[in-house]
Amino acid sequence: MADDVFSPPGKEDVFLPPIFTWHEPFGLPFDLDVGKAQVLLVLSIAIILAFFLITTRNLKLVPTRWQFAAESVYDFGRNTIAREQIGAKEFAPYVPLIVSIFCFALVNNLYGLIPFVQFPTFTHSGFPFAVVVIIYPLYHIVGIRKFGLKGYLRNQFIIPDVPKPVLWGLLIPTEVILKFFFDPVNLMIRVFAAMFAGHLLVLVFTLGGEFLLLHGPIWLKPASVLGFALAIGLIFLEALVQVLQAYIFALLSAHFIGRALAEQH
Repeated sequence: MADDVFSPPGKEDVFLPPIFTWHEPFGLPFDLDVGKAQVLLVLSIAIILAFFLITTRNLKLVPTRWQFAAESVYDFGRNTIAREQIGAKEFAPYVPLIVSIFCFALVNNLYGLIPFVQFPTFTHSGFPFAVVVIIYPLYHIVGIRKFGLKGYLRNQFIIPDVPKPVLWGLLIPTEVILKFFFDPVNLMIRVFAAMFAGHLLVLVFTLGGEFLLLHGPIWLKPASVLGFALAIGLIFLEALVQVLQAYIFALLSAHFIGRALAEQH
């Protein structure tokens, strides 16, 4: 940033340079750049594992504060998300997956609120995409396992009592596009776009306030207070969005599984 010209933040503020390069990891024929996002991602897994292992190692009939917190998170994922979306008869096997997805997205989103970290890792589209790579084939597999390939495709794409020209000319192509393309893209883009946009907005007002304070003309320096105030307000809004997007990410994952297992279209 020049002293007299404000350079707004861009993708270079999200795609940070690597911390170090891992040359040919595990003998693979390429190098792996390890940056802040990758380190935080691995740390999030350690945080989630440590949280549940520590809070559940000595369960009590009257739960401690931390045991209550762990049980609340599990109950939220189990009953509010998995049970409601998949159904009371078939939800149980998918509870660990849905709870894990919710916790994983939540911790990686909330990094954006931690001082000196302030980097929600889901601003990198590759991380939610990695979860989608698990969910997308899974919900098709469970549907095929339950109904068979022919029965699953009929259940997903054939709507009873619809005239065949409309069914084959409009509804089936639309359903195929939605279920095989837009569903996984929607699952990934929703959380990625919210985290990316929110992170850049906070940077815009923070850096804009700093620029006005340090480099702006005297008559504009008071406006820097407004920039910092908006940045703080956006951080509180981001906290809500980060929790909400983790919930939606897990909710959609469970919804797709429940839809694949549903008896009716």
